[in-house]
Amino acid sequence: MKRINIKNLIVVSLIIFLQGEALSESRPSSNTTASEPIPLLEVQTFAEVYDQIKKNYVEEIKDKVILEHAIEGMLSGLDPHSAYLQPDMLEDLQISSSGEFGGVGIEVTMEDGFIKVIAPMDDTPAERAGILSGDLIVKLDDTPIKGLTLREAVNRMRGKVGATLTLMVVRQGTDKPLKFTMAREMIRIKSVKSKILEGRFGYFKISQFQTNTHNDLAQHFANLQKQTKLKGLILDLRNNPGGVLKSAVEVADMFLERGLIVYTKGRIKEAEMRFTASSPDRFQNIPVVVLVNAGSASGSEIVAGALQDQRRALIVGVKTFGKGSVQTVIPLNSDRALKLTTAHYFTPNGRSIQAQGIVPDIILSPLALAPSTQEGDFPYSEQDLKGHLVNPTNGASKVSPPKKEAAKLDASTAITDYQLYEALNLLKGLVISQERKPAKNS
Repeated sequence: MKRINIKNLIVVSLIIFLQGEALSESRPSSNTTASEPIPLLEVQTFAEVYDQIKKNYVEEIKDKVILEHAIEGMLSGLDPHSAYLQPDMLEDLQISSSGEFGGVGIEVTMEDGFIKVIAPMDDTPAERAGILSGDLIVKLDDTPIKGLTLREAVNRMRGKVGATLTLMVVRQGTDKPLKFTMAREMIRIKSVKSKILEGRFGYFKISQFQTNTHNDLAQHFANLQKQTKLKGLILDLRNNPGGVLKSAVEVADMFLERGLIVYTKGRIKEAEMRFTASSPDRFQNIPVVVLVNAGSASGSEIVAGALQDQRRALIVGVKTFGKGSVQTVIPLNSDRALKLTTAHYFTPNGRSIQAQGIVPDIILSPLALAPSTQEGDFPYSEQDLKGHLVNPTNGASKVSPPKKEAAKLDASTAITDYQLYEALNLLKGLVISQERKPAKNS
């Protein structure tokens, strides 16, 4: 049997595929553009590169491996959030949504060959060790990060419960790399935590939006209401990297009686969605303050943006991360999938936060605490990620951040969370203002 020339097969297959795409785009449609000619030179170049790797690379590589690398390259060149998901990565995505996995508890992304920390997860080894949002991880134990894929780095951070892991990180404002050693744990993320402040104010911390977050939040609220009649509440979304879109919408819906929560726009009709409030205000219209920081991303920004635009809450803290894009998981054959950016999302007032973030109503920078506890003004955001999507509202990919104001903590002061302390003071003011409103005439 005559051996098929795979180089020629690739060329023919790509031409047939591109012809099909050109034909489909030439059909009348509300959002089509003039079809472009088939890029024959690029197709030929691709096949030639493939052929050179097969013939001359120092080690023999199977066709399947080369093609999978090519697919990964196509996705990684689009934006930081699109990816080719092989079976183990799909499993990781499902584990992340369920909220239980092994490791040290860090939400990370890849940039310029290094791992950057989006946020340490609450009550995890990473948070307790002092890892901060914006830290650049350069070494895992004795293994340099440079040259590893994001997947490989994540796999190395995971391991047997109890086994230690040493991270070497570069942090803005430090003269030399820092080392943090921690023991791995089974990470079971509690999506919602709560407590009562000063006997009459509810505090709710959402660390990540999971499938049942809105139910957990409702249960926590009911439990606190049994203890005291809450006058107001603080919703803490700091270092919340997002999670399940539907869950974020459901949480926002709990605070609203009517109106738009978020809508999305993409190139295809299926990517355009509108989410509106459909249930009564579960918190009985009591005053709300929302805490955000540069570790607040995606779903956190949906909630903060909706409550800000609907004037349901006062947003306090520093500018958020600015991830205003929606990823869709598209199943492929052989237990693989694409995680593809398919839309931008917009707040009720039509704001896209892509690469800009949610600017709080009141800018409240953290105090300069000791290095082990300082949250700091975070050194990077969505707009700093290589290949980030441009904001579709005004086309600006770079914005000037709010001015950072340095403050010093009096050593005699017992405050450990200045932002929370000030948020509570603001909440008290809102409660007083609401209580002093004149009664409506009947």
